[in-house]
Amino acid sequence: MKKLDIDFLVSSANKCIQGVPGFGFIIAKKDKLIATKGNARSLSLDIYAQWETMEKGGGKWRFTSPTHVVHAFYQAMKELNEEGGIVARSERYKQNHRTLVDGMRALGFKTLLPDASQGPIITSFLYPTADFDFHSFYDQLKEKGFVIYPGKISDADTFRIGNIGDIFPDDMEALLQAIRSISY
Repeated sequence: MKKLDIDFLVSSANKCIQGVPGFGFIIAKKDKLIATKGNARSLSLDIYAQWETMEKGGGKWRFTSPTHVVHAFYQAMKELNEEGGIVARSERYKQNHRTLVDGMRALGFKTLLPDASQGPIITSFLYPTADFDFHSFYDQLKEKGFVIYPGKISDADTFRIGNIGDIFPDDMEALLQAIRSISY
């Protein structure tokens, strides 16, 4: 953050940290945070008031503490460190992505984005045929224990598959095996 001169970094307890959804957090330059005093348009989203309450109250939340989410976040951070940190986790996500893309291409699917533009977090695939029935595809995969996402993020007919979470290349291989075993 110092090198990039970032004033505020906002994230959530879930996603690549692999905690559960339930709160966001902000890492901020203290002077920039203090400058927000009185600017909030929302009682619950007043980051200055939340920071001030935590500072004066020994870490107390302004409202009901999401204790289960905080505990899950703590555990997720421990697991991130045990995995080898951000670099190691990123490498696993890249392996998941590569396993998925190589396998899907072998099955005749095409990615929405070219490889040079694609990140390792979630991958969009084009429908393989004009008569592809996403709902049937989805339901069949769900019956086998896999959940994917519809993909109406563009004008193209797509669906998305996530590469993050507590999943590994072997899990991606299991998904590919499930796709091989269904009709679409």
